[in-house]
Amino acid sequence: MTSDIRIHVATSADVPAMAACRLTDPNAGPADPRMAAYFDGQHHPQQALLPRVGFVASIDEEIVGYIAGHRTTRHGYSGEIQYLFVAPDRRRRGVGTALVQRLAEWFAETGASNVCVCVDADSPAAAPFYASLGASPFKRFWCGWSDLTDSLSRRSRSHPIK
Repeated sequence: MTSDIRIHVATSADVPAMAACRLTDPNAGPADPRMAAYFDGQHHPQQALLPRVGFVASIDEEIVGYIAGHRTTRHGYSGEIQYLFVAPDRRRRGVGTALVQRLAEWFAETGASNVCVCVDADSPAAAPFYASLGASPFKRFWCGWSDLTDSLSRRSRSHPIK
């Protein structure tokens, strides 16, 4: 399933296509209008540090998902997932996991092992998805990993993607 996925670094030039991807889910609402500013280093979430990065997943040149994250000091974590979205018709096919794995590699390269994410209360699948990747809740609407790369490595050994 994941062999068809191509992942590349996102820039503010990718934001219109990312926003269009998000519109494929009428329940998700529009993309954050600050995304381009985030990628250009002009929007800074609470306690966000530089550097930051985003990745876009595409299949056959169609953007099917995206993720972004940054270094942080929020809640005592060193990394934070800022955005994660996968088009509804591509969910449960490894796209979200591939995006988290790619961002985890970036976090490891920048020295951030413990990573947090704010869980979207309007997305009932979000908390179970993060839990399936080894995240633990630590505060209302928040979960995290003490070592994201290690959690994903253990998960891939016990649940290989086919």
